[in-house]
Amino acid sequence: MEARKDCKKSQNVVNWYLMKEEEKAQNSPPAHSVPAETKKSTVVHAFDTKKSTMDKKVFIILFAVVLLGGLTGVFLASIGGGSGSTSGSSDAPQTVKEAAEKGSIIGAKEEGSFKDQAEGVLKEGGIDGEGAYHLERPGGISQNVYLTSSIIDLSEYIDRKVKVWGETNAAKSAGWLMDVGRLQILE
Repeated sequence: MEARKDCKKSQNVVNWYLMKEEEKAQNSPPAHSVPAETKKSTVVHAFDTKKSTMDKKVFIILFAVVLLGGLTGVFLASIGGGSGSTSGSSDAPQTVKEAAEKGSIIGAKEEGSFKDQAEGVLKEGGIDGEGAYHLERPGGISQNVYLTSSIIDLSEYIDRKVKVWGETNAAKSAGWLMDVGRLQILE
């Protein structure tokens, strides 16, 4: 009997709980509904049509800085300051027009920059993939100096007598392989 009473009490508690939940569901709006205030407002708002004077000032200042920077660059390039050189003894190669004259030096200006030097007539062609050019010197093919250069375009001086300065590199087929850094036109 007592078990029945306990069961009745438990059933009453469950009924009371279910009744409270039902009341909550009736008093609250459905989960998918939107409050009336939210329905009236829109997601897309109109932009503020007032322009900030601060935005205009910043734009004008940035435009002026860019314009002045561009004009400064053009000015420096026109006077030769854009090359990055600060003295007349630049290691930059000269133009082909300047180099066409006898006695012109192309590449590094300082003679002491390179320890190795050779003289001869510049010809196109290497030996077994070593060098793209070679100097023909007295004494035959065994005296040829095979040349490469990452500084000077040697193709501009083919069939001219030149003196070259550079660094000797290890070679498999060539008797002498040189990376040229300075060239002087002799004839």
